Amino acid sequence: MTQSAQQQARRQQRIEELCAASLRALTGDAGLHYRGRRLYQGERRLPTLAPHLRIDPEQDDFADCRAAADGMALRLIHSDPALHRECCPEDPVERLVFELLEQLRVETRVPDDMPGMADNLNRRFRHWSRNFVDSGLTEGSLGMLVYTVAEVCWSRLMSRQLPEEIEDHIEIMRGSLVAELGAALRGIRQHRQDQRRYADHALDIARVVGERVRAERAQAGDDEDEEPAEAPSDAFALLLELEDGEGDEDGVAAATTGHSKTFEDAAQAYRVFTTRFDREVAAGSLVRRALLRENREKLDQATAEQAINLPRLARRLGSVLWEPRVDGRSFGEEEGRIDGRRLAQLVSSPTERRLFYRDQVKLGTDCAVSLLIDCSGSMKHHIVPVTMMAESLIRALEMIGASTELLGFTTGAWNGGRAYQAWMSGGRPRGPGRLNEVCHMVFKDADRSWRRARTDIAALLKPDLFREGIDGEAVDWACERLLARPENRRILIVISDGCPADSATNLANDPYYLDNHLKEVVARRTREGQVEVLGLGVGLDLSPFYRRCLATDMAQALDTHLFDEIVELIGGRHRR
Repeated sequence: MTQSAQQQARRQQRIEELCAASLRALTGDAGLHYRGRRLYQGERRLPTLAPHLRIDPEQDDFADCRAAADGMALRLIHSDPALHRECCPEDPVERLVFELLEQLRVETRVPDDMPGMADNLNRRFRHWSRNFVDSGLTEGSLGMLVYTVAEVCWSRLMSRQLPEEIEDHIEIMRGSLVAELGAALRGIRQHRQDQRRYADHALDIARVVGERVRAERAQAGDDEDEEPAEAPSDAFALLLELEDGEGDEDGVAAATTGHSKTFEDAAQAYRVFTTRFDREVAAGSLVRRALLRENREKLDQATAEQAINLPRLARRLGSVLWEPRVDGRSFGEEEGRIDGRRLAQLVSSPTERRLFYRDQVKLGTDCAVSLLIDCSGSMKHHIVPVTMMAESLIRALEMIGASTELLGFTTGAWNGGRAYQAWMSGGRPRGPGRLNEVCHMVFKDADRSWRRARTDIAALLKPDLFREGIDGEAVDWACERLLARPENRRILIVISDGCPADSATNLANDPYYLDNHLKEVVARRTREGQVEVLGLGVGLDLSPFYRRCLATDMAQALDTHLFDEIVELIGGRHRR
């Protein structure tokens, strides 16, 4: 990830945090958040059903993003989804128009004391309108039909005059629609406060558009001598997601994912073909001691060159992890709670006032933090700065009294290894699930200090440890280790530069099988609430998988700004 791409990802994260906060404040729904640039309500993705609410982060500014959030908030507040589904037509074209009209209806419900919201939405619709024309979609009759209907309905519902250039642009098409849409346009204006009665008139408008589209397609199909008219998919390119939140979850930056049919057909029951060859090992035992010492010297030298300010990092971590705790009592106080042992002094010395005690409160941390490093092949190129970053966090966390673990995950072989061979020998049954031998490595456990484990941590620099990655099982394994700890707060930070990848599993199932399992694991652990699961992307935005995540650039120096962002992530101010 280039520096500019990283800055763009961070900017987008910040915008989504602000927009999500606005959505939660407006709707009162604490479960609303963005993940992978999509809006979620808990673990259910909310589709963007209106064209002018689609945002392009590379072109649209914060005002556009805020307007989209305002529009979604109004949709959640003022639209009954059950009634909407009941009225929604099946024809795709009619449904697109109907969805647009319902969104415009709820945008008329902006409270009078929120003129800024009305301005945001008005500006956003006009911006979308210009983009529609600039895209060339109005050059075809179908695109012009959609554009005209959208503009006329917006003008009628908002009681706003269209700009003169737009009126000139749509004059001919609007003239041909007046006779058919006149009564319906009056109806949507009159009944915009009543969703059911409004829907009747919106359906009339949608049917008119649908009939015109079907008639033009039929005419184009009958005329063999002429080029067919443009496909409706082209004309409706700016009208969005037909499926109710079931489209592909395309990630951003380099993170792409989708739906696994194999995973869904198994009712989201993840399968493992065999665990016979799986292992959990102390990472230091995989490397010769002489090589460990050599790697340790390299790490120490590289860390010294970075000059990381550990005391400052520890203070910043303490600001988000420290909690007040009772640490003894102070007796002989003149106010507080009565000390029963001193009541006799009240009899012998009535003027005595030092009969009380107070709890002594000190700041401390009751927290266990586990760092889980993806040891797949592509991480090999980033492992030195990643190790330095992990060690710096561990040392700073230990300075404030937190327990720490450093874990890693890889596979025992490339392309499936012995597990894949066993599957082949068994007749290659369909849908075998995971087809590789996992290797979970412990570089530092929670009961060892960094000083005692520092040599074993250097095993991360051994290149042949890095093979393939099965992230979902590794996250589950790390969470179970944390749950065995006595601390009240448990945090897992997954450091990865890509999606789960195992060639044998992907070939025998489908490409998104491991992706879907990782999503299921993270969603389940987040829902249970016993472990906070965070994603730290190395040159990648991991938001399609992790609700709270941060994209980093390990090609840059490990500076104060990077660690401040990690502290904010731990404190819960990223991807809430």
